[in-house]
Amino acid sequence: MKEAVRRIIKDEKGGVMELVLILLTVGGLILAPLLGLMSTGLLAGQVYERKTDELYAADAGVEDAVWKVQDGTEVKAPSCITDPTSWNYTVSGVNGKSVAVSITYDATTKGFCVNSTATGDGSGTKIEAYISTTDLINDYSGILNNVITSRCDYELGGPAQVDPPEGEEHGPEADYSGDWPTGDLFSDVYWPDAKDYPYDSDSLNVKDYAAGIGPLCRNGTLAITNTGTAGMTVTLNGTVYVTGDTQIGMTDKNFTLNLNGNTMFIESPTGAAPEDDPCNPSQNQYALRIGGKVTLTGSGCVIAVGNIEFKPNLNCSPDDYLLVLSIGGKTYMQPNGDFYGTLAGNSEVYIQNGEACWVDSAGMSLNFPTILQVGATYAIDSWEISGA
Repeated sequence: MKEAVRRIIKDEKGGVMELVLILLTVGGLILAPLLGLMSTGLLAGQVYERKTDELYAADAGVEDAVWKVQDGTEVKAPSCITDPTSWNYTVSGVNGKSVAVSITYDATTKGFCVNSTATGDGSGTKIEAYISTTDLINDYSGILNNVITSRCDYELGGPAQVDPPEGEEHGPEADYSGDWPTGDLFSDVYWPDAKDYPYDSDSLNVKDYAAGIGPLCRNGTLAITNTGTAGMTVTLNGTVYVTGDTQIGMTDKNFTLNLNGNTMFIESPTGAAPEDDPCNPSQNQYALRIGGKVTLTGSGCVIAVGNIEFKPNLNCSPDDYLLVLSIGGKTYMQPNGDFYGTLAGNSEVYIQNGEACWVDSAGMSLNFPTILQVGATYAIDSWEISGA
C-alpha cells in the first residue's frame, strides 16, 4: 500500500510547473494588449480632461459676456470698443486656457450673439450662444444714420447743401420714430465720467489748459474763451459735463478745440420744447452757444438737453465724425466750413461756405452710447458646442 502511494506521488512531480508555465504563457499573451488598452485609456482620459477644461473655459466666456452685457460694460464704456455693434476681447487663465469672446448686437431682435472659443493644448472648443432680454432696450444707433435726424421737422435755409440730399438713403429724415434719449438717461451715462473732476468757476480760459481740458464737471453756467495766444489749440481729454447754460468761443481771441473723440454734455434744458408740445422749442433761448471764435476739429459729440446754436469754424475731414444733438430742443446750425456727421434734434440748418455731409460712424471712437439698457436681465436662449 505504501509503495502504491509513493508511486502516485512520484508520478505527479512537475505538475505545478506545468500549471505555472501555462499561466505565464496566457499572461504573456494578454499582457501586451492589456498594457495597450491601459495606455489608450490614459490618453483618452487626458483628451477628455483637456476637452472638458476647454468646454468649461468656453462656457465661462459665455457667462462673462452675459455679465458684461447685463452690467452695461459694453455700452457704457465706449472706449472699450471701436464698433458699437461688435465687441471682441480675450480672457486668459481660465483652466489654463485662453478664451476669445465675440459679442455681436442684433438690431432686429435687440439681442446679442456670443461666440466663445477656448484654446490651449487641444484643437479648441467653441460655444455659440444667443442671449436676449424681455426688458426694454433703447437703441440709439439710428440717430447716427442720417445727415439730419429730427423727431419733428427740419428746415434747410439758404444757401444750404446736404449730402446725401433729401429723399436718398442717409439724407435728412423728419418725424424720426426710433428710440430717442432723455436728458436724465444721458446724464446717467456721462455723469460718472466727470463727477470726480469738479470745476468751480463760471469761466474757463483755454490759455491755462494747454495740456488739455477734461474730464470736467461744472455745476452751473460756463463760458469757454481764450485770452492767450490767438490760434492756439487745446484738446479734450475727457467728458465735459455742465449743468447750466454754456458758451464756447463767443468772445476774445480765436482758438482751436480738438474734440478728440470725447463728448461735451450740457444738461441745461434752456429752450427745450415742453412735453405737451415737443415740436415747438423756444426760438430765442439756448442751452449751448458755440461761436465763431472757436474752430472745431476731430471727431466727437456735442450734446445738450435744450437748444443749440452752432456757429463755429470747422476744420474737419471725412475721416472725422461730429454729432451735434439737442435732446429736447432744436439745433440751429450756421458753421463756417464743411460739416461731417449728423445734426440731430428739432433741426434748422443754415450753412455758409460749405455743406453738411453724412459719414459712417462705424469704427470711429465716439463717446456716445448707441445701445443702452437700464436694469435689464439677460438669459441664454440657445447654446451650441462646436470645434474651434
